[in-house]
Amino acid sequence: MANLSVDFCSVKFTNPFILPSGIITEVNEHKRAVEAGVGGVTLKSLTYEKREGNPLPRVWKYDCGMINSVGLRNAGIEKGSEEIAVFLKENKQAPVIVSLFATKLKEFLFLVEKIVPLNPPFIELNLSCPNVDDEFGKPLGMEKGAAGEIVKAVKKISVKVPFLAKLSPNVSNITEIAKSCENAGADGIVAINTAGPGMIIDINKRKPVLGAKKGGVSGPGILPIAVRCIFEIYEAVKIPIIGMGGVSKWQDVVEMMMAGATLVGVGTATYTKGMKVYDELKRGLSEYMEKEGIKELKELVGVAH
Repeated sequence: MANLSVDFCSVKFTNPFILPSGIITEVNEHKRAVEAGVGGVTLKSLTYEKREGNPLPRVWKYDCGMINSVGLRNAGIEKGSEEIAVFLKENKQAPVIVSLFATKLKEFLFLVEKIVPLNPPFIELNLSCPNVDDEFGKPLGMEKGAAGEIVKAVKKISVKVPFLAKLSPNVSNITEIAKSCENAGADGIVAINTAGPGMIIDINKRKPVLGAKKGGVSGPGILPIAVRCIFEIYEAVKIPIIGMGGVSKWQDVVEMMMAGATLVGVGTATYTKGMKVYDELKRGLSEYMEKEGIKELKELVGVAH
């Protein structure tokens, strides 16, 4: 098999595949992805207080992917940080990205102060969740000024842990936000979160299928949006990118890397293909590299520009 290892912010990954945040809810259960051979895992976003999430049903499959409105269901920072401490100690096989979400700057600062002492490989600032708008209004990270302000503030707490800014595609100019985050000190960009929100109506029951009525759209249907966003971000910033959104086969991985991604998130495909999707992707990517005479994956990053 070809060399699939990748360096990202000076951290070594055995392969470029990342489990995105929210695919697995319980912290300890992320070991399933590690055992399946994923390159790295992003834990479910933690919030200031415990959240039960949105009404059931929260997830629905459709022809081109999935729609979900989980609503950031999590244990809250107090219990969550304890679980993360245990997971970090037990898992040494794959780098862990701790994801945090807040609706106020002071909450972000509190969350970061709780996590930094655990010294995780990365902290992801989730500036992009589409499933809490009704309760909180527009997420903080949807505007360049607010996104930069968050990154700048948390960097003052710690410069030893790399911070990643996760961005939403549901904005008029994602490059402005990415550039703002880079200027404020972000070490990397994660793009994209789900698109939408969207809605699916059950024509027999004559009502929306999700308990919250609308939700984020993921899966193969949003791949072209993700590729476009990554392509634009790559031209705007110098920091590395974790690309995600609609990846289900090795060709999608190559496309996303050519657009500018160094690492590639694969989430919805684990619902449709199971955790074995990572072995399938590694095999396909390896065969492609051997066929094309590519020695290292960094040779692919950004070549479409």
